[in-house]
Amino acid sequence: MFDFDKTFGTHGQEVIWQWTVPVFIVVIFIEMGYSHFNKEKLYETKDLATNIFFALLNYGLDIIMKGFSMFVMMFFYHHRIFNWEFGIWYWIAVFLAQDFAYYVHHYVDHHSRVFWAVHITHHNSDYFNITTGFRSPVFQPLYRYLFFSPLAFLGFNPWHVMIAYSLIQIYGTFIHTQTIKSMGFLEHILVTPSHHRVHHACNIKYLDRNMGMGLIIWDKIFGTFEKEDPEVPVKYGVYPKIKSKDPATVLFYEWRRIGKDIRQPGISFKNRLKYLFYSPGWRHDGTGKTVKQFQKEYYEKQKNIEHSDQPTNLVNQDFPL
Repeated sequence: MFDFDKTFGTHGQEVIWQWTVPVFIVVIFIEMGYSHFNKEKLYETKDLATNIFFALLNYGLDIIMKGFSMFVMMFFYHHRIFNWEFGIWYWIAVFLAQDFAYYVHHYVDHHSRVFWAVHITHHNSDYFNITTGFRSPVFQPLYRYLFFSPLAFLGFNPWHVMIAYSLIQIYGTFIHTQTIKSMGFLEHILVTPSHHRVHHACNIKYLDRNMGMGLIIWDKIFGTFEKEDPEVPVKYGVYPKIKSKDPATVLFYEWRRIGKDIRQPGISFKNRLKYLFYSPGWRHDGTGKTVKQFQKEYYEKQKNIEHSDQPTNLVNQDFPL
């Protein structure tokens, strides 16, 4: 029997996942059946195994970090600047605040290389299905609570913040699918499978777009929204492609690249730090390109083509995958 009291207490996350995991299993098998009978090849065995393996690693680290992360959040809650009266408006505020905090968290994951090194594991699959939602940034529990602690400081109970986080993430896992093309009017309100397909694309046009997980309004407010374009088919994964699918290689891929960059001889300590915290693609000698630079060139090229007699399909030229 579903226990609402436990759901909103210290064991809320465990109760929520206990009831949703069986649902996920059923839905995943349905998606697999859809893929098989429609010959869409949405799943690949080794990729599926990697998704499950990373999910288990993330969950294990989450358990280890739970005590410390809640201690930090409770510290901020103890020194909170507001006291909320529990009720419907409180819960609406909790979910809105949590959804925005995740947007900020996710934005940083894409724009600071050390965080991208963690988050990239969620993006480096060439497949996109519901199990991709379980392909977790394994080391995220080491710092995730730092993005949620401001909510505790604003007076939201940390247990409630994490319940909201779990529910939003559950919804976010379901939108990792190619089987739902559109959700109608909800496309204007929620993050939908179409929006999230864009987010997982490695096409230049789509990079670093649609950072939200529950509501799409944050992306529209802060200029990170991009609609799925039927003339620009989504290509999944990251660029450059990871040659090995070995889980250890996939997990530490960007960390090894960072290590190689910061060990370069003859560069300053300041530049070594920049290789850690600046945007992916930045290089001290100017030979690299960040996503903003790639997109600037992309749209300039598009603009030039539109004002010329060249075939318009050249607009869709992208990374050489």
